[in-house]
Amino acid sequence: MIQTNNNISFAFLKNIFIFYLLLIFLIVIPSKKIYALSNDWVEVPQSKYGRQFWDKKSIKRNQDGSVRVRSKFIPKTKNEITQDIFYTMDINCFEKSFRDIDLETDRTKKFVSENTNWEEPSGDILILGVIGQVCNSIN
Repeated sequence: MIQTNNNISFAFLKNIFIFYLLLIFLIVIPSKKIYALSNDWVEVPQSKYGRQFWDKKSIKRNQDGSVRVRSKFIPKTKNEITQDIFYTMDINCFEKSFRDIDLETDRTKKFVSENTNWEEPSGDILILGVIGQVCNSIN
């Protein structure tokens, strides 16, 4: 009879331990995940084509001195062809040029750019806005 009570006590303590361990995981892990996925979107002046934002929390300095940032474009009109586009772009603040590293049309379709050449904004006010604001924010 004593052996049975010990087994019950051990099983009870084991279940309590597992419960508290799961509780800790449920509290700690989701909060870190939410923090990691949170963005601080900054909007640049709009154009007739739509709106452009860049994520203040995504700025990283590359080894070559350029800056990497995540941005998103929201077209003025949306359909199957035009939808929100998320870009990862490098910006050369000294030359006011950029290159797109990858883009996503939604969270499941990701395209990696094969063109790694620096490009001029060619008067695109959305790209010029991102370049100007990002470069000003790091200085």
